[in-house]
Amino acid sequence: MKTILNDSKDPRFNLALEEYVLKYLDVDEDFVLLWQNANSVIIGRNQNTIEEINPEMVKKHDVNVVRRITGGGAVYHDDGNLNFSFVTKLKDNLNNYEKFTQPVINALNALGVPAAFKGRNDIEVDGKKISGNAQSFHKNKMLHHGTILFDANLAFVAEVLNVKADKIKSKGIKSNRARVTNIKPYLAEDITMATFKKTLLEYLLDSKNIMDHVYELSEADLGKIHELMEKRYNQWSWNYGESPEFSIEKAGRYPGGKLEFHLNVRDGRIADVKIFGDFLGSRDITELENKLKGVNYEENAIKDAIKDEPLEEFFFNISSDDILHCIFA
Repeated sequence: MKTILNDSKDPRFNLALEEYVLKYLDVDEDFVLLWQNANSVIIGRNQNTIEEINPEMVKKHDVNVVRRITGGGAVYHDDGNLNFSFVTKLKDNLNNYEKFTQPVINALNALGVPAAFKGRNDIEVDGKKISGNAQSFHKNKMLHHGTILFDANLAFVAEVLNVKADKIKSKGIKSNRARVTNIKPYLAEDITMATFKKTLLEYLLDSKNIMDHVYELSEADLGKIHELMEKRYNQWSWNYGESPEFSIEKAGRYPGGKLEFHLNVRDGRIADVKIFGDFLGSRDITELENKLKGVNYEENAIKDAIKDEPLEEFFFNISSDDILHCIFA
């Protein structure tokens, strides 16, 4: 088995690297990868991004939001989370989650963590989730990847993935918010993430000589990974626009009165919108509604769409900031 030593914490690069190894790396070997992301929400392939995140917290804390190619629910990554990936021949491996989690469980058990496989695709400790797993396949190869909560900021996980109680109707696959915990309190010894990462990799490679198993990415490999990163993982159309069709109702009260937006979003763009409220204005609100149709359901896109509009004629004493707050807060 081979590994690729990867110090990048950019989720766009890391997900592109995974996909490259799965689909394009012409090496007749199985691979195991360990990697970390900076503060990020990683969205499942079939999910509605808007339905999974708290956009106010995402914006305030500059959290990356990136969609992956595997299914399952949204997860939060930070420096206290370690990700593992296996890329292997398909054979009878597809949907065999226990096979891929068992080496990780064995390593955790050896370190004093009473981890066990539970449910469909999780690893748990004392009834709390410490790892979620997902899979994808391409031709005769498959990707299995999972998370390990080592010392993550669990309070922030709850905040950034805590979607406010807006009225959202979506066809997306919704996350199942399980109770979670970190493994660090269970470790027999107080070790750093770097030590844990090295120890885990030795277990997964079944070798103390990690460098004997390293595949060095060539300049050509890196060029193709960056190309994939730009074409897919760095694109709003992938991270947000791939969301299933959904409708959403947002409301707020401002100095000029109550404001209410009913939006239907398709392929990440506003397909239809109706604006209601007890606000006062001298201009037909349907003009502004029509201006918003076809605009990306994204704060900067809507801000640009309305910046030159005479908003004071549509809404007395309601500003563009109020409108954006109503839609996205």
